[in-house]
Amino acid sequence: MFKENEMDFAALLEASFSEEQMERGDIVTGNIVAIDTQGLIVSIEGMKRDGVVQRKDLERMNVDIENFTVGADIDVMILRVEDEDGNLLLSVSQAQQTEDWKKAEELMATEGVWEGIVAEANRGGLIVPFGNLRGFVPASHVLDLPRGLSEDDRKLRMMRLVGQTISMKVIEVNRKRRRLVFSQRDANRGNREARKEVLLDQLREGEVRKGVVSGLRDFGAFVDLGGADGLIHISELAWHRVNHPREVLKVGDEVEVYILRLDAEGKRIGLSLKRLQENPWAAVEELYHVGQLVEGIVSRVTQFGAFVSLDPGIEALLHTSQIAEPPPEDPSLVVHEGQRLVMRVISIEADKQRLGLSLKEVTDEDKQRFAKAKVDGVEAEAAPVEAAPAEAAPAEAVAEA
Repeated sequence: MFKENEMDFAALLEASFSEEQMERGDIVTGNIVAIDTQGLIVSIEGMKRDGVVQRKDLERMNVDIENFTVGADIDVMILRVEDEDGNLLLSVSQAQQTEDWKKAEELMATEGVWEGIVAEANRGGLIVPFGNLRGFVPASHVLDLPRGLSEDDRKLRMMRLVGQTISMKVIEVNRKRRRLVFSQRDANRGNREARKEVLLDQLREGEVRKGVVSGLRDFGAFVDLGGADGLIHISELAWHRVNHPREVLKVGDEVEVYILRLDAEGKRIGLSLKRLQENPWAAVEELYHVGQLVEGIVSRVTQFGAFVSLDPGIEALLHTSQIAEPPPEDPSLVVHEGQRLVMRVISIEADKQRLGLSLKEVTDEDKQRFAKAKVDGVEAEAAPVEAAPAEAAPAEAVAEA
Protein backbone atom coordinates (compact mmCIF):
# COMPACT_ATOMS: atom_id res chain seq x y z
CA MET A 1 0.00 0.00 0.00
CA PHE A 2 2.82 2.34 0.86
CA LYS A 3 4.65 1.54 -2.35
CA GLU A 4 1.52 2.19 -4.45
CA ASN A 5 0.99 5.59 -2.85
CA GLU A 6 4.67 6.30 -3.31
CA MET A 7 4.41 5.56 -7.05
CA ASP A 8 1.33 7.75 -7.46
CA PHE A 9 3.10 10.56 -5.72
CA ALA A 10 6.19 10.15 -7.94
CA ALA A 11 4.05 10.21 -11.08
CA LEU A 12 2.23 13.32 -9.92
CA LEU A 13 5.50 14.99 -9.02
CA GLU A 14 7.00 14.19 -12.42
CA ALA A 15 3.88 15.54 -14.16
CA SER A 16 4.05 18.66 -12.01
CA PHE A 17 7.71 19.25 -12.94
CA SER A 18 6.92 18.63 -16.62
CA GLU A 19 4.14 21.17 -16.56
CA GLU A 20 6.25 23.77 -14.78
CA GLN A 21 8.97 23.42 -17.42
CA MET A 22 6.57 24.38 -20.20
CA GLU A 23 6.44 28.13 -20.65
CA ARG A 24 4.83 30.71 -22.84
CA GLY A 25 6.39 30.61 -26.31
CA ASP A 26 7.26 26.91 -26.18
CA ILE A 27 6.27 24.83 -29.19
CA VAL A 28 4.91 21.39 -28.34
CA THR A 29 3.13 18.56 -30.14
CA GLY A 30 -0.44 17.80 -29.09
CA ASN A 31 -3.30 15.61 -30.15
CA ILE A 32 -6.68 16.96 -31.26
CA VAL A 33 -9.31 15.50 -28.93
CA ALA A 34 -12.31 17.60 -29.96
CA ILE A 35 -13.44 20.11 -32.60
CA ASP A 36 -16.31 22.54 -32.16
CA THR A 37 -17.44 25.92 -33.49
CA GLN A 38 -15.14 27.67 -31.02
CA GLY A 39 -11.98 25.93 -32.21
CA LEU A 40 -9.86 22.94 -31.26
CA ILE A 41 -9.33 21.09 -27.97
CA VAL A 42 -5.79 19.73 -27.89
CA SER A 43 -4.30 17.31 -25.39
CA ILE A 44 -0.68 18.04 -24.47
CA GLU A 45 1.34 15.25 -22.92
CA GLY A 46 2.63 16.28 -19.50
CA MET A 47 -0.04 18.92 -18.97
CA LYS A 48 -2.86 18.35 -16.44
CA ARG A 49 -5.47 19.87 -18.69
CA ASP A 50 -6.29 20.14 -22.35
CA GLY A 51 -5.44 23.29 -24.26
CA VAL A 52 -7.65 25.44 -26.45
CA VAL A 53 -6.91 26.72 -29.97
CA GLN A 54 -9.38 29.51 -30.65
CA ARG A 55 -11.18 29.69 -33.97
CA LYS A 56 -9.78 33.17 -34.71
CA ASP A 57 -6.28 31.68 -34.52
CA LEU A 58 -7.19 29.29 -37.32
CA GLU A 59 -8.76 32.09 -39.35
CA ARG A 60 -5.44 33.92 -39.35
CA MET A 61 -4.11 31.02 -41.39
CA ASN A 62 -7.04 31.16 -43.81
CA VAL A 63 -7.73 27.50 -42.97
CA ASP A 64 -11.23 26.08 -42.45
CA ILE A 65 -11.82 24.24 -39.19
CA GLU A 66 -13.10 21.30 -41.28
CA ASN A 67 -9.51 20.68 -42.39
CA PHE A 68 -8.65 19.34 -38.92
CA THR A 69 -9.56 15.86 -37.66
CA VAL A 70 -9.94 14.39 -34.20
CA GLY A 71 -6.99 12.18 -33.28
CA ALA A 72 -4.49 14.03 -35.49
CA ASP A 73 -1.21 15.29 -34.01
CA ILE A 74 -0.56 19.01 -34.32
CA ASP A 75 2.22 21.44 -33.38
CA VAL A 76 1.09 24.35 -31.20
CA MET A 77 2.66 27.24 -29.35
CA ILE A 78 1.80 27.91 -25.71
CA LEU A 79 0.33 31.40 -25.52
CA ARG A 80 -0.73 31.32 -21.87
CA VAL A 81 -0.30 28.51 -19.37
CA GLU A 82 -3.45 29.71 -17.64
CA ASP A 83 -5.84 32.51 -18.56
CA GLU A 84 -8.46 34.15 -16.32
CA ASP A 85 -10.77 31.16 -16.87
CA GLY A 86 -8.03 28.63 -16.12
CA ASN A 87 -7.63 27.63 -19.78
CA LEU A 88 -4.38 26.62 -21.40
CA LEU A 89 -4.29 28.83 -24.54
CA LEU A 90 -2.53 27.45 -27.61
CA SER A 91 -1.82 28.76 -31.11
CA VAL A 92 -1.41 26.79 -34.30
CA SER A 93 -0.67 29.86 -36.45
CA GLN A 94 2.18 31.09 -34.26
CA ALA A 95 3.68 27.63 -34.06
CA GLN A 96 3.76 27.48 -37.83
CA GLN A 97 5.09 31.05 -38.01
CA THR A 98 7.97 30.04 -35.77
CA GLU A 99 8.83 27.27 -38.19
CA ASP A 100 8.62 29.80 -41.03
CA TRP A 101 10.99 32.15 -39.18
CA LYS A 102 13.44 29.27 -38.81
CA LYS A 103 13.22 28.47 -42.52
CA ALA A 104 13.77 32.13 -43.38
CA GLU A 105 16.84 32.28 -41.12
CA GLU A 106 18.22 29.14 -42.75
CA LEU A 107 17.67 30.60 -46.22
CA MET A 108 19.51 33.79 -45.25
CA ALA A 109 22.38 31.85 -43.68
CA THR A 110 22.81 29.63 -46.74
CA GLU A 111 22.04 32.46 -49.23
CA GLY A 112 19.50 30.15 -50.81
CA VAL A 113 17.14 31.26 -53.56
CA TRP A 114 13.41 30.85 -52.86
CA GLU A 115 10.46 31.19 -55.24
CA GLY A 116 7.22 32.84 -54.14
CA ILE A 117 4.08 34.34 -55.63
CA VAL A 118 3.54 38.11 -55.44
CA ALA A 119 0.28 38.76 -53.57
CA GLU A 120 0.22 42.56 -53.44
CA ALA A 121 2.09 45.63 -54.67
CA ASN A 122 2.31 49.18 -53.41
CA ARG A 123 4.59 52.16 -54.00
CA GLY A 124 7.10 50.79 -51.52
CA GLY A 125 7.45 47.31 -52.98
CA LEU A 126 5.95 43.83 -53.20
CA ILE A 127 4.20 41.64 -50.61
CA VAL A 128 5.01 37.92 -50.88
CA PRO A 129 3.52 35.29 -48.49
CA PHE A 130 6.14 33.04 -46.90
CA GLY A 131 4.20 30.26 -45.21
CA ASN A 132 2.23 32.09 -42.53
CA LEU A 133 4.45 35.18 -42.74
CA ARG A 134 4.26 38.20 -45.02
CA GLY A 135 7.55 38.91 -46.74
CA PHE A 136 8.41 42.27 -48.30
CA VAL A 137 10.48 43.08 -51.39
CA PRO A 138 11.46 46.80 -51.37
CA ALA A 139 11.11 48.59 -54.71
CA SER A 140 14.89 49.08 -54.76
CA HIS A 141 15.25 45.28 -54.78
CA VAL A 142 12.70 44.56 -57.52
CA LEU A 143 14.36 43.30 -60.68
CA ASP A 144 14.35 45.39 -63.86
CA LEU A 145 12.50 48.29 -62.25
CA PRO A 146 13.80 51.31 -64.23
CA ARG A 147 15.45 54.07 -62.25
CA GLY A 148 13.96 57.53 -62.19
CA LEU A 149 10.28 56.50 -62.41
CA SER A 150 7.59 58.53 -60.68
CA GLU A 151 5.89 56.87 -57.69
CA ASP A 152 2.73 56.21 -59.71
CA ASP A 153 4.64 54.68 -62.65
CA ARG A 154 6.70 52.57 -60.27
CA LYS A 155 3.58 51.24 -58.55
CA LEU A 156 1.96 50.51 -61.94
CA ARG A 157 4.96 48.46 -63.07
CA MET A 158 5.03 46.51 -59.80
CA MET A 159 1.29 45.82 -60.00
CA ARG A 160 2.01 43.84 -63.16
CA LEU A 161 3.99 41.38 -61.03
CA VAL A 162 0.99 40.46 -58.83
CA GLY A 163 0.21 36.77 -59.30
CA GLN A 164 3.62 36.05 -60.83
CA THR A 165 6.22 33.70 -59.36
CA ILE A 166 9.56 35.39 -58.69
CA SER A 167 12.92 34.20 -57.33
CA MET A 168 14.21 35.91 -54.19
CA LYS A 169 16.89 35.85 -51.52
CA VAL A 170 16.27 36.60 -47.83
CA ILE A 171 18.21 39.73 -46.80
CA GLU A 172 16.70 40.46 -43.38
CA VAL A 173 15.00 38.40 -40.66
CA ASN A 174 13.87 40.19 -37.49
CA ARG A 175 11.39 38.24 -35.40
CA LYS A 176 10.91 40.96 -32.78
CA ARG A 177 9.99 43.57 -35.35
CA ARG A 178 8.30 40.91 -37.51
CA ARG A 179 10.36 41.96 -40.51
CA LEU A 180 11.05 39.50 -43.31
CA VAL A 181 12.71 41.20 -46.27
CA PHE A 182 13.54 39.65 -49.64
CA SER A 183 15.55 40.79 -52.66
CA GLN A 184 14.65 39.75 -56.16
CA ARG A 185 17.63 41.69 -57.46
CA ASP A 186 20.14 39.74 -55.34
CA ALA A 187 18.62 36.42 -56.39
CA ASN A 188 19.11 37.35 -60.02
CA ARG A 189 22.53 38.93 -59.61
CA GLY A 190 24.44 35.75 -60.31
CA ASN A 191 22.42 35.05 -63.45
CA ARG A 192 22.73 38.63 -64.60
CA GLU A 193 26.50 38.64 -64.08
CA ALA A 194 26.73 35.44 -66.09
CA ARG A 195 24.62 36.95 -68.88
CA LYS A 196 26.81 40.05 -68.83
CA GLU A 197 29.93 37.96 -69.31
CA VAL A 198 28.30 36.18 -72.25
CA LEU A 199 27.20 39.51 -73.73
CA LEU A 200 30.69 40.98 -73.35
CA ASP A 201 32.05 38.05 -75.35
CA GLN A 202 29.46 38.63 -78.06
CA LEU A 203 29.77 42.41 -78.39
CA ARG A 204 32.34 44.14 -80.55
CA GLU A 205 33.41 47.78 -80.43
CA GLY A 206 31.91 49.68 -83.34
CA GLU A 207 28.76 47.52 -83.48
CA VAL A 208 25.25 48.92 -83.37
CA ARG A 209 22.82 47.25 -80.96
CA LYS A 210 19.23 47.82 -79.88
CA GLY A 211 18.35 48.33 -76.22
CA VAL A 212 15.89 49.86 -73.79
CA VAL A 213 16.66 52.83 -71.56
CA SER A 214 16.55 51.40 -68.03
CA GLY A 215 17.62 54.39 -65.96
CA LEU A 216 18.73 58.01 -66.01
CA ARG A 217 21.40 59.61 -63.84
CA ASP A 218 23.03 63.04 -63.83
CA PHE A 219 26.10 61.54 -65.51
CA GLY A 220 24.33 59.57 -68.24
CA ALA A 221 21.76 56.95 -69.24
CA PHE A 222 21.73 53.19 -68.65
CA VAL A 223 20.56 50.97 -71.50
CA ASP A 224 19.57 47.32 -71.09
CA LEU A 225 21.08 45.39 -73.98
CA GLY A 226 19.35 42.15 -73.01
CA GLY A 227 20.48 41.00 -69.60
CA ALA A 228 23.17 43.60 -69.03
CA ASP A 229 23.28 47.38 -68.83
CA GLY A 230 25.61 49.65 -70.75
CA LEU A 231 26.19 53.33 -70.01
CA ILE A 232 25.82 56.26 -72.39
CA HIS A 233 27.87 58.99 -70.75
CA ILE A 234 26.22 62.39 -70.91
CA SER A 235 28.94 63.58 -73.30
CA GLU A 236 27.94 60.79 -75.74
CA LEU A 237 24.21 61.56 -75.86
CA ALA A 238 24.38 64.29 -78.51
CA TRP A 239 26.82 66.51 -80.33
CA HIS A 240 25.35 69.56 -78.62
CA ARG A 241 25.67 70.19 -74.89
CA VAL A 242 23.21 68.21 -72.74
CA ASN A 243 22.55 69.37 -69.17
CA HIS A 244 20.69 66.22 -68.13
CA PRO A 245 19.93 62.95 -69.99
CA ARG A 246 16.17 63.57 -69.62
CA GLU A 247 16.54 66.26 -72.28
CA VAL A 248 17.28 63.50 -74.79
CA LEU A 249 15.85 60.25 -73.42
CA LYS A 250 13.25 58.84 -71.07
CA VAL A 251 13.04 55.51 -69.26
CA GLY A 252 11.52 52.83 -71.48
CA ASP A 253 12.70 54.33 -74.78
CA GLU A 254 13.88 51.79 -77.34
CA VAL A 255 17.14 53.03 -78.85
CA GLU A 256 19.92 52.01 -81.18
CA VAL A 257 23.32 52.51 -79.60
CA TYR A 258 26.91 52.41 -80.81
CA ILE A 259 29.26 50.12 -78.85
CA LEU A 260 31.95 52.62 -77.96
CA ARG A 261 34.20 50.64 -75.65
CA LEU A 262 34.24 47.32 -73.80
CA ASP A 263 35.98 46.60 -70.52
CA ALA A 264 35.83 42.84 -69.96
CA GLU A 265 37.89 43.02 -66.77
CA GLY A 266 35.74 45.72 -65.17
CA LYS A 267 32.61 44.34 -66.87
CA ARG A 268 31.69 47.77 -68.22
CA ILE A 269 30.05 48.57 -71.52
CA GLY A 270 30.42 52.10 -72.89
CA LEU A 271 27.78 53.22 -75.37
CA SER A 272 27.18 56.24 -77.58
CA LEU A 273 24.12 57.78 -79.13
CA LYS A 274 25.78 60.67 -80.90
CA ARG A 275 28.12 58.43 -82.93
CA LEU A 276 25.04 57.30 -84.87
CA GLN A 277 24.15 60.90 -85.65
CA GLU A 278 25.77 63.06 -88.28
CA ASN A 279 28.61 65.08 -86.81
CA PRO A 280 27.64 68.73 -87.36
CA TRP A 281 31.30 69.73 -87.28
CA ALA A 282 31.86 67.77 -90.49
CA ALA A 283 29.85 70.39 -92.39
CA VAL A 284 30.76 73.45 -90.32
CA GLU A 285 32.89 75.03 -93.07
CA GLU A 286 29.97 74.71 -95.48
CA LEU A 287 27.57 76.33 -93.02
CA TYR A 288 29.76 79.11 -91.63
CA HIS A 289 32.56 81.37 -92.77
CA VAL A 290 34.73 83.99 -91.08
CA GLY A 291 32.98 87.39 -90.99
CA GLN A 292 29.47 85.91 -91.15
CA LEU A 293 26.75 87.26 -88.85
CA VAL A 294 25.05 84.45 -86.90
CA GLU A 295 22.44 84.14 -84.21
CA GLY A 296 22.87 81.81 -81.23
CA ILE A 297 21.69 81.14 -77.70
CA VAL A 298 24.01 81.34 -74.70
CA SER A 299 24.17 77.83 -73.22
CA ARG A 300 26.46 78.59 -70.29
CA VAL A 301 28.64 81.36 -68.92
CA THR A 302 32.13 80.84 -67.52
CA GLN A 303 34.93 83.03 -66.17
CA PHE A 304 36.58 83.26 -69.58
CA GLY A 305 33.44 83.88 -71.61
CA ALA A 306 30.27 82.17 -72.79
CA PHE A 307 29.43 79.10 -74.83
CA VAL A 308 26.84 79.67 -77.52
CA SER A 309 24.67 77.07 -79.23
CA LEU A 310 24.43 77.40 -83.01
CA ASP A 311 22.51 75.23 -85.43
CA PRO A 312 22.85 72.33 -86.00
CA GLY A 313 24.36 71.34 -82.64
CA ILE A 314 27.48 73.48 -82.83
CA GLU A 315 28.74 74.95 -79.55
CA ALA A 316 30.93 77.99 -80.18
CA LEU A 317 32.94 80.19 -77.84
CA LEU A 318 32.36 83.86 -77.18
CA HIS A 319 35.54 84.76 -75.32
CA THR A 320 35.52 87.52 -72.70
CA SER A 321 37.82 89.59 -74.93
CA GLN A 322 35.15 89.51 -77.67
CA ILE A 323 32.18 90.46 -75.51
CA ALA A 324 32.90 94.18 -75.13
CA GLU A 325 35.66 96.78 -75.05
CA PRO A 326 37.11 96.82 -72.46
CA PRO A 327 36.49 93.14 -71.63
CA PRO A 328 34.16 92.67 -68.64
CA GLU A 329 35.69 91.29 -65.46
CA ASP A 330 32.59 89.17 -65.00
CA PRO A 331 31.00 87.95 -68.28
CA SER A 332 27.74 87.13 -66.46
CA LEU A 333 27.14 90.86 -65.97
CA VAL A 334 26.86 91.28 -69.74
CA VAL A 335 25.48 87.97 -71.05
CA HIS A 336 23.36 85.29 -69.40
CA GLU A 337 22.24 81.73 -70.07
CA GLY A 338 19.34 81.52 -72.52
CA GLN A 339 20.08 84.92 -74.05
CA ARG A 340 19.76 85.15 -77.85
CA LEU A 341 22.59 87.11 -79.48
CA VAL A 342 23.70 88.21 -82.96
CA MET A 343 27.47 87.72 -83.32
CA ARG A 344 30.18 87.58 -85.93
CA VAL A 345 32.20 84.44 -86.76
CA ILE A 346 35.88 85.27 -86.24
CA SER A 347 37.56 81.85 -86.45
CA ILE A 348 36.81 78.30 -87.59
CA GLU A 349 38.88 75.19 -86.84
CA ALA A 350 36.69 72.32 -87.97
CA ASP A 351 39.31 69.63 -87.26
CA LYS A 352 39.54 70.76 -83.63
CA GLN A 353 35.78 71.42 -83.35
CA ARG A 354 36.30 75.09 -82.51
CA LEU A 355 34.39 78.11 -83.67
CA GLY A 356 35.09 81.60 -82.27
CA LEU A 357 32.52 84.41 -82.07
CA SER A 358 32.61 88.12 -81.41
CA LEU A 359 29.89 90.33 -79.97
CA LYS A 360 31.86 93.56 -79.90
CA GLU A 361 32.46 93.37 -83.68
CA VAL A 362 28.72 93.61 -84.35
CA THR A 363 27.35 97.12 -84.81
CA ASP A 364 23.78 98.31 -84.38
CA GLU A 365 23.59 98.59 -88.17
CA ASP A 366 24.68 94.93 -88.44
CA LYS A 367 21.92 93.92 -86.04
CA GLN A 368 19.27 95.83 -87.99
CA ARG A 369 20.45 94.34 -91.26
CA PHE A 370 20.43 90.84 -89.75
CA ALA A 371 16.93 91.32 -88.35
CA LYS A 372 15.63 92.54 -91.72
CA ALA A 373 17.23 89.61 -93.55
CA LYS A 374 15.68 87.23 -91.06
CA VAL A 375 12.22 88.69 -91.67
CA ASP A 376 12.78 88.54 -95.44
CA GLY A 377 13.92 84.94 -95.13
CA VAL A 378 17.38 85.45 -96.61
CA GLU A 379 20.83 85.12 -95.13
CA ALA A 380 22.33 88.37 -93.88
CA GLU A 381 25.51 89.17 -95.73
CA ALA A 382 28.48 89.84 -93.53
CA ALA A 383 30.03 93.27 -93.51
CA PRO A 384 33.39 93.39 -95.30
CA VAL A 385 36.14 92.07 -93.06
CA GLU A 386 39.75 92.75 -93.90
CA ALA A 387 41.09 90.14 -91.52
CA ALA A 388 40.17 88.26 -88.40
CA PRO A 389 39.98 90.71 -85.49
CA ALA A 390 43.23 91.21 -83.69
CA GLU A 391 41.64 90.40 -80.34
CA ALA A 392 40.31 86.98 -81.34
CA ALA A 393 39.93 84.49 -78.51
CA PRO A 394 43.24 82.95 -77.45
CA ALA A 395 43.75 79.42 -78.71
CA GLU A 396 43.94 78.02 -75.20
CA ALA A 397 40.59 79.58 -74.33
CA VAL A 398 38.95 78.23 -77.48
CA ALA A 399 40.35 74.82 -76.64
CA GLU A 400 38.16 74.77 -73.56
CA ALA A 401 35.00 74.80 -75.70
